[in-house]
Amino acid sequence: MMAPPPAPAVSGPLAVLDPTGQFAKRKKTSLWFTVSLLVVSVFILTIGLAATTRTENVTVGGYYPGIVLGFGSFLGIVGIHLVENRRQMLVASIVFISFGVVAAFCCAIVDGVFAARHIEPRPLHNKRCQFYSSGIGFLYDAYQTEVTCYTLNSKCQLKVKSNTCYCCDLYNCENSEQSSSYYEFLGVSSCQDVVHLYKLLWSSTVLNIIGLFLGIITAAILGAFKDMVPLSQIAFSAAPPPQILYNPAQQILTYTGFCPSAATISTYPSYPLPLQAL
Repeated sequence: MMAPPPAPAVSGPLAVLDPTGQFAKRKKTSLWFTVSLLVVSVFILTIGLAATTRTENVTVGGYYPGIVLGFGSFLGIVGIHLVENRRQMLVASIVFISFGVVAAFCCAIVDGVFAARHIEPRPLHNKRCQFYSSGIGFLYDAYQTEVTCYTLNSKCQLKVKSNTCYCCDLYNCENSEQSSSYYEFLGVSSCQDVVHLYKLLWSSTVLNIIGLFLGIITAAILGAFKDMVPLSQIAFSAAPPPQILYNPAQQILTYTGFCPSAATISTYPSYPLPLQAL
């Protein structure tokens, strides 16, 4: 009795796993990282929108990575649960996550540099800034007034709009264009909104850095998972290899599956061959 032939090896991009829970473990790990990236993306989007709408003259773009990373992680969650077209969906997810990683890197640098160089929190914390409001019924861009700012050697007039937080300590009376830090913030309800803006900018920077590294790890895990399928889902559609039988009595090798059996070969009568005359 001959032993059954071994199963044919599967070649190609599909990596066959043994049915001991390895595929389920990899799927769970991929899903955990993808969901974590989606949660971080929601926080990036929320904090970024809150920062960019806090004032009228300070616009930040820290929420853009949240949109791209969130969409990429959503595609990853859908692709992990798919049976068919899983590879295509995960490839699209990896592409969007890669773009989101680049955007998170750029926004982390921009927001961090802006918060460090263009917003000076010390006058705000020391209550050295004033808030001006013209009252109810006036728009901040339609009503202006002049306030007096005092320096060590002189004083100067500063025009401010309604609903503006201004800091005379940051204003250069000789040349206002040389002020590296923002000395006025438009469209706020109080100077406390500027303090919140400063904290939101640093929070957005930290979240973008987290999204940067988490996006890289998630893209790598999804890239390894997209080529994996469970052993139960692989259909061996190819025909089994032919069995070679050896008959020691006839000293011939019979290939089953290629040649028809002896019963199917038709017999023909034998006729004597004429002898040729020498």
